Amino acid sequence: MKSSRIFRIAGLFCLFLCNIPGLQAADDYKTKKSYKEWPHEARKFTEAFYRTDEARRIGENVLLYQLESGGWPKNIYIPEELTPDERKKAETGKADVRRGTIDNRATTTEIHYLAKLYNATGDSRYRDAAIHGIDYLLEAQYDNGGWPQFYPKATGYHVQITFNDNAMINVLQLLRDVARQKTPYTFLPDSTATAARHAFQKGIGCILACQVKQNGQPSVWCAQHDRRTLAPCKARAYELPSLSGAESVNITLLLMSLPQPDSTVVQAVEGAVAWFRKTAITNLKREDFTNAQGEKDYRMVKTADAPRIWARFYEVETNRPFFCGRDGVKKYRVEDIEYERRNGYSWYNHAPEKVLERYDQWKAEHAL
Repeated sequence: MKSSRIFRIAGLFCLFLCNIPGLQAADDYKTKKSYKEWPHEARKFTEAFYRTDEARRIGENVLLYQLESGGWPKNIYIPEELTPDERKKAETGKADVRRGTIDNRATTTEIHYLAKLYNATGDSRYRDAAIHGIDYLLEAQYDNGGWPQFYPKATGYHVQITFNDNAMINVLQLLRDVARQKTPYTFLPDSTATAARHAFQKGIGCILACQVKQNGQPSVWCAQHDRRTLAPCKARAYELPSLSGAESVNITLLLMSLPQPDSTVVQAVEGAVAWFRKTAITNLKREDFTNAQGEKDYRMVKTADAPRIWARFYEVETNRPFFCGRDGVKKYRVEDIEYERRNGYSWYNHAPEKVLERYDQWKAEHAL
């Protein structure tokens, strides 16, 4: 009886420890997870966590995966405990600078982690690697202010200016913090902060130049724009030139976050808000079902007074929502593309509500 009581108390104590911020994350990170978890979890660590041995262990992996160019590859679960063979492979891969990217929050996540770790430990290796990563971002920027998805040796659509999955917006948000020498970037030299400030301003200029005009009025953006002409352009087979009801959200929110918007920025925001209002879909809702093969599927059904949703892609000329499978053929109903793409991609979203909810406050803040 006494021993069972001791075990119960010990179990409760362990549960208590696991719920202390930072400690649970440390334990969780010792086994491999999906690469998609790393960028999200990396920003949840507490200040206390960065003073732990586990934080340093992860930091060593971050250093290991940094490429000679200063960037990082994507789709790697960096916190995994590596075998000697895996370490050797990662070390060998550092020379392959073709893998450096800003896609899927790569590079920006690692810079942020290293900056936090340097502040906690004072280890100059983490500081130097973070600065090398920032220099990589500064070097990768085109003269017109945009960023390619991969650098320095991109091919195909990877050379285009990439708003897809917020890649360029993530870079601009980081560089704005760097420019302000905001925590955790307080240790950066003034020269780096100045360079970041110029890069941020050029990036905003690129955003404004890329905004698609319809009948002379600004609308929104494509997920990727041609690096030379700035026109909407194609990426993967199912990502045709379009107006994006997803990527355009965080672009607009970034413009709305500027402290002193000039008339060009105000016009850009007003145009995007008008476009979101005009293209909202109010007569469709998602209906989940199990298909004849026993697989989970969905269809969009017509209904009255449905909550507003937006499509991922709209035709540039007509604002008509469209969908596309791996065959690259445009369809006008999500049910008409193959099962794998229908369920493996985000075709509808509610994200523009964030812009519309912010709009009135934004106008009031700037007396517009």
